[in-house]
Amino acid sequence: MSHDSGPVGREPRSPAGEVRVLTSRWGDGRAHELDRFAELGGYASLDDAFAKNPADLVQLVKDSGLRGRGGAGFPTGMKWGFLAKGTGRPTYLVVNADESEPGTFKDMELLERDPHALVEGVIVSAYAIGCRTAFIYLRGECGFAGRRLAAAIDAAYDKGLLGRDIRGSGFDLDVILHRGAGAYICGEETALLSSLEGQRGQPKLRPPFPAVEGLYRAPTTVNNVETIATVPWIVRKGVDWFRGMGTEKSPGPKLISVSGDVNNPGNFEFPMGTPAREVIMGAAGGMLDGKSLKAWTPGGSSTPLLTADHLDVTFDFEAIQAAGSLLGTAAVIVLSEDVCIVRACLNFTEFYAHESCGKCTPCREGTDWMRKILIRLETGQGRKDDPETLKDISDGIFGRVFCAFGDGATSPILSALKYFPDEFAQHVDGHGCPFPGARVAAGAH
Repeated sequence: MSHDSGPVGREPRSPAGEVRVLTSRWGDGRAHELDRFAELGGYASLDDAFAKNPADLVQLVKDSGLRGRGGAGFPTGMKWGFLAKGTGRPTYLVVNADESEPGTFKDMELLERDPHALVEGVIVSAYAIGCRTAFIYLRGECGFAGRRLAAAIDAAYDKGLLGRDIRGSGFDLDVILHRGAGAYICGEETALLSSLEGQRGQPKLRPPFPAVEGLYRAPTTVNNVETIATVPWIVRKGVDWFRGMGTEKSPGPKLISVSGDVNNPGNFEFPMGTPAREVIMGAAGGMLDGKSLKAWTPGGSSTPLLTADHLDVTFDFEAIQAAGSLLGTAAVIVLSEDVCIVRACLNFTEFYAHESCGKCTPCREGTDWMRKILIRLETGQGRKDDPETLKDISDGIFGRVFCAFGDGATSPILSALKYFPDEFAQHVDGHGCPFPGARVAAGAH
């Protein structure tokens, strides 16, 4: 039985038309209230889900092709399928709401405007994987989102949507909201699990993978907020509906955060496979003050920069990778001609040097070395070999650390050296920044 009362999102007007699925309730000022959320079709997926065998729900998500929306893009149903069975231990669902990537703010807006969307997704997902206790790990600084989410969880308990025997299904579920202490590294799943256990938030060597030994050494899946909030839509609307948006390998809608030098920054929802030009020059209103586009990040500061020549690249995992970058969280930071690329790299690198957890020597030392070299270039003390030294340091970090943090820290620098080598040379030859009035990249640290 399908429950289609209330807005359930409109199908795309064209292969590249903006859609309203996860954002369909964002315009309603009361969607964060449980009763209003239910009037708008919320929690309707629960009956559909409880009528199915959990294994069939996992297969449904597999068939949909939903890929993780937190950066890596790993198939969600496949990830659930990896969970170890018959261990004698509980199975845990952990939602990664530690949104910390510079330029990314999609998850927080979802939690502020439509927190029950996540709670509903947690219930359906937990039922599918046999989880009885789920955790939501929220970035500690996000106070308003935290209050909205806590109120939504409390209201769900009051209405019998959490706790014992949910809707007479025999399924029990407790949801625990855990606020982190504001460390970017805790966005990495093993560091997040360590922090959730009360340990220092640092990544762990794998194997064992969380699906075998995760939280409290029990089988665990860690999924992003947007990923989990998408699951009820698939249950309600079906695989064909979901695959009717996006591309064959990257189906469905995607939230895209746009910040920086544009006229209309914000979060937008498009089918995967939408050209960057439509997002940046269309939905985001084009360049601020009519300036030229210099560079943009497709997935936050940890993804390689692209240029104006890449505006026809589409927002899907395969196309962005083919262009030499990564989709990541689809956090677009737009830099205009006024932005000094070296200063932008310094801005990003100061963030990474500060946020490095310090576990891996190449990352701990290398990010600070790169920061000091970029300061040297900006202040007129640059050396001829500084660009090559930056490449050498990046080579010493990339692929030689426990997690993707170090790799991401090198991305803006290596891509800037690739596309804008003359700017680095100008900083050396001109004994300082040739953009004395340049603004530091908006949306960065």
